[in-house]
Amino acid sequence: MMDLIFFPWQLFVIFVGLAGVMAFVGLNGLLLVYLDRKIAGFIQRRVGPYEVGPQGILQPVADGLKLLGKQIFTPKGADPALYWLAPMISITPAIVVFIAIPFGPNLQVINTNVGLILILAFTGINVLALCLGGWASQNKYALLGAARDIAQSVAYEIPLLLSVLPIIFLTGTFNLFDIASGQGAWPWQWYILHQPVAFLIFFVCILAETNRSPFDLPEGESELTAGFHTDYSGMAFALFFLAEYSYMVIGSCLIATIFLGGFQGPIASGAWWFLAKVYILLLIMIWIRWTFPRLRFDQLLNICWKWMIPIAVVNLLVTLAVISL
Repeated sequence: MMDLIFFPWQLFVIFVGLAGVMAFVGLNGLLLVYLDRKIAGFIQRRVGPYEVGPQGILQPVADGLKLLGKQIFTPKGADPALYWLAPMISITPAIVVFIAIPFGPNLQVINTNVGLILILAFTGINVLALCLGGWASQNKYALLGAARDIAQSVAYEIPLLLSVLPIIFLTGTFNLFDIASGQGAWPWQWYILHQPVAFLIFFVCILAETNRSPFDLPEGESELTAGFHTDYSGMAFALFFLAEYSYMVIGSCLIATIFLGGFQGPIASGAWWFLAKVYILLLIMIWIRWTFPRLRFDQLLNICWKWMIPIAVVNLLVTLAVISL
């Protein structure tokens, strides 16, 4: 009888949590679009969004309404089912994985012992979405962008996982809440100081996995028009765009949780510490985008296979040796 009472309550918590996550994803997308364009203007000595609202703060809302009002159409020769399925497959995991992220000591929808595995597994589905979108469009630029994304994602998944393994061996758990709460409140207790090499590798891999510059080869505008989403417009394009920013936030959440103490802080630990760390990481990602040039595809793969994977393996072996001793 207790199980019958408990299950509906848990289901209710999950639904409420998902509703909150969807609201967070939408508002966060508007905020990051504004920050991205404003910081780009500052770095390039431009004004950036300025006309719509004070200092252009309502420009993302205007852009969203414009996308909502655009006509929805399927390109000639495209596979309609796969073409429209791709953006939905891209955004869905980005919403679901937030339920396993510990935003605060008492702010987590589901506290699961395999939270880290769940997030890494679900975010990998985005590769399938981009592949479907590029292939179903029947466009050579989209197909080349999809092929690039597959090669890039497969390559950078390896050092990303290798950089996480030392933390797992140090903590003995896949539970993100336990990893965050076990680091302590002060910066010298965080794993970024214990595993600086793993942190750098993980951060670079997050940039590559989210297709952020200088690793935005799958959507290289100068070569492939827009890559895998060349033929997408309206809300389908908006879903891809929102998914990209959501995966940026997920990557920053993982970095903050695994390496920066999560919600822990010197004064009154809580969700504000977690969000501060996440948005500092997001600002760094935006700064990198508008500072460094795009790599060639051979350079992108060489960095992964010739440098990051060997360094990650050595770092893992050194960590295992230290733990065993």
